[in-house]
Amino acid sequence: MKLELRGITKRFGTLVANDHIDLTVRPGEIHALLGENGAGKSTLMNVLYGLYQADEGEILLDDVTQHFRGPGDAMTAGIGMVHQHFMLIPVFTVAENVMLGHESTKGIGALDIAKAREHVRSVAARFGFQIDPDALVGDLPVGVQQRVEIIKALARDAKVLVFDEPTAVLTPQETDELMAIMRQLRDEGTAIVFITHKLREVREVADRITVIRLGKVVGEAEPTATNAELASLMVGRAVELTVSKEAPTIGEGGLEVRDLRVLTPTGQIVVDAVNFDVRPGEVLAVAGVQGNGQTELVEAIVGIAARVEGSIRLNGTELVGQSVKAILDEGVGFVPEDRKVDGLVGDFPISENLILDRSADKAFSRGGTLRRGAMEAFARDRIAEFDIRAQGPATLAGTLSGGNQQKVVIARELSRDLRLLVAAQPTRGVDVGSIEFIHKRIIETRDSGIPVVVVSTELDEVVALADRIAVMYRGAVVGIVPGDTSRETLGLMMAGAADPEVAA
Repeated sequence: MKLELRGITKRFGTLVANDHIDLTVRPGEIHALLGENGAGKSTLMNVLYGLYQADEGEILLDDVTQHFRGPGDAMTAGIGMVHQHFMLIPVFTVAENVMLGHESTKGIGALDIAKAREHVRSVAARFGFQIDPDALVGDLPVGVQQRVEIIKALARDAKVLVFDEPTAVLTPQETDELMAIMRQLRDEGTAIVFITHKLREVREVADRITVIRLGKVVGEAEPTATNAELASLMVGRAVELTVSKEAPTIGEGGLEVRDLRVLTPTGQIVVDAVNFDVRPGEVLAVAGVQGNGQTELVEAIVGIAARVEGSIRLNGTELVGQSVKAILDEGVGFVPEDRKVDGLVGDFPISENLILDRSADKAFSRGGTLRRGAMEAFARDRIAEFDIRAQGPATLAGTLSGGNQQKVVIARELSRDLRLLVAAQPTRGVDVGSIEFIHKRIIETRDSGIPVVVVSTELDEVVALADRIAVMYRGAVVGIVPGDTSRETLGLMMAGAADPEVAA
């Protein structure tokens, strides 16, 4: 089935998210859609899937104009979507998730679970999936859950399939398996739209590439294009994609974590007997598939976790048992993994977000009154230094793009007197231009003699930044390896296989 979008325009007030976009995806083709964060890719796909109604333009399938009032209409027409955040119900079985919304019944209205099971087995057999139709989805690894999403789409006879950032939660081996599945679907005649920001994956699997910038199509490219050429199209300027760094100069002291355990309020162990050191002048990257204890590890270091056992010492000072404010006052800079929830107050201006935990400092207050002039001067300097694209200090943080919001967080944390930087998912949802900038600032921090902990699910980022890599699996560190360890070895470790030959 051929998909064609003609002149799709979508406005939100004065913001034009999609500006007369044309896109054609042919049967048996993997068409990659590239663009910066906020370029309009997701909006375009939401129009295609019936979640938004276009203000102008039309959608055609096999040259027939479509009018989708919602996702149900899109699915009926043969469009399926594999979402970045899985649309699955954990307490339902695989078969129940697949049939949800398209239930088969028998007799006097009883659900025909047997038919759903058989449908799951039939689709799974096409791709060699080993999936139990009666397994609870919540008990399945994330890679298998994604296969359930694919089965859901194919069980409804999807002829056009949209993959929205499909590798975000996968190990390298699972990513390779997904690429093979996409190629098989393509070879069977499925038209595939592949949305991703990972240039290596685009070049590996795409047949054609369309680049969107600021809501407009700015060009098409072949998979033979270099990463630098693709990044330049996305951003509109040359981008340095490699991280330049010298060999680390290691100092004494730093962060020491010993026998660390983190428990949930109900007593479940989510970080189990973790030990590592981070010395001044080095980056320790914590790698792993999301959900293996990395979030809780970071929360323990900065004092957010409620139940912590063991020791976390910074330059000899014990942090366990101290308040978050006391830990920050020890010189810990913290970039949280969710900037909107934990990093910023969207309704506050940039000037206030830059001093959120420093408003009592003499530089910014006197006699209990904020010194607005000093705050704005500080903000103007940080806006210039960190290249924050905003009208000025009074701009509300919530109105900034994702990359500029992240720069505000980075600016705040790097502007304090640091003794440790903890950066969780520092470039999540950020375009390649902002990634380049953030990586440079992290390496500059490391080179100034500060220990740095980077937690990232992006393996390319881990390898680019790390001097050493700690791999977490099910709450434990399965090994600590050099920063130049191969992707294949790291992928195996992320799946739980320790490598004693390279572990340090």
